[in-house]
This record gives sequence, C-alpha cells and structure tokens, in this order.
Amino acid sequence: MTTAIEVKTVNKEFVLRHTRSIKEALVWLIRGRKGDLSEKFHALKDVSLDVQQGETVALLGFNGSGKSTLLKHISGVMIPDSGTVQTRGRVAGLIEVGAGFHHDLSGRDNVYLNGAILGMTETEIDERFDSIIEFAEIGQFIDTEVKFYSSGMYLRLAFSVAVHTDPEVFLVDEILAVGDEPFQRKCIAKIKELAADGKTLVVVSHDLDLVAKICERGVLMDHGQVIFDGPIDDAVDQFRQNS
Repeated sequence: MTTAIEVKTVNKEFVLRHTRSIKEALVWLIRGRKGDLSEKFHALKDVSLDVQQGETVALLGFNGSGKSTLLKHISGVMIPDSGTVQTRGRVAGLIEVGAGFHHDLSGRDNVYLNGAILGMTETEIDERFDSIIEFAEIGQFIDTEVKFYSSGMYLRLAFSVAVHTDPEVFLVDEILAVGDEPFQRKCIAKIKELAADGKTLVVVSHDLDLVAKICERGVLMDHGQVIFDGPIDDAVDQFRQNS
C-alpha cells in the first residue's frame, strides 16, 4: 500500500505567557530579567504515525491532548519544532471554519480564492462552481460579502469548496458540530462517499458514535502522545474507559 501521511518523531512546544502582578514583574526586572515570566506547553511529544492511502482514521482525546495540533501539522498549517511530516497528493479539509476566506469579498470571490489556496486551478473551479454552490445551499447569497453570512452559511460554503477540490487526503476538525442537523447529515454522507472512493480521511471529533460509523482506525492521544492506535471500536472503548 502507498503511504498517504507519514509523521516521524514530531515535537511541538507553545509558549504560554501569564499575566503577573506588578510586584512580580518588578522583582523580575531588578534581578536583571532572570527567570522566565512564561512557561512552555509540550503539545506534541515524539509523535509518529503512518496513514496508508484509503485509510479512515479518527484522532481521539480530551481537549489539550494534541489531536488538533497534530491535524494542523498534517495540513501544513503548523511546522514542527523537530521531526517531519510528509503527505502524498492533494490535501484539503476543514481545520478552522472559513480559514482562507476574506470577509470583505463575496461568496463567489471566496470560492475562487479558497479553491486556489487548496490547489485548484481556475478552470477546475469554473467546472465545479455550480456544484459547489448547489451543495452549499447558498443560492442568491453567493454575491453577498461573506461578513454578512451566518456561521452556518459560512460553514456550508467552506465545506463545499473543500470537498470539491477532489483531495487525496481529507482532514476534518470538529466543525461538523457547527451548522444545522440536515447539513451535518449531508456532510457525513459526503465524507462517507469520499471514503468509499478510496480517499484518505483523518477526523478529529468528540462525537464517538459518528467516528465509529465513518472511521475504521482510531488513534487515542493524551498529553501530546499517542497512547493507543488500532481498530476504531477498541479506541472508542479505551477513550470511554479513560473518561
């Protein structure tokens, strides 16, 4: 099988800056700025993960476990402090709702902008434009500036552009929790269709019943480390036991 995603010993730290009292700040200055007024959060610790082409994988874990950070590394939104992340083929998805959208542009302009960011040519966008709008159910609002869109409209258009890029690797982070139930069902059906077509899928979600239906493999994370990697039902069971 062909490897679609290869994550090798990835580490990522974030600096957390805390508000200190005036007294603490003065002591820090008097000491010649010795000591650190901030602390580091180790978001990913030596994470390694291989995902084969056509696999459907759920990243599970509590808030702060590192799953969304890992997904952002796979998407290329974040760069590791050390280690490597490699992907094969076009990568698309929804890491943050409307990332890549410009508030002052119309829905139409944002389809072309976001499509280009996700690697589509202008010709490809032209060919798929009507289908994108139909799926998003935007209708007459396509030429309205997206700053006037509801969160549901924003989500529908962002999701529609992403799935129409025909990606080899599709990433989804919790955003199915946004939007109305009929559209959620439509999104889930589209994601299942991508999986059935042999696309590689990586999902972050707290909806365990949903990921059990969509994904075959589960990767459970805790404090920036992978603590379980195996069949989705086993991963869900272990996550529930840790809850």
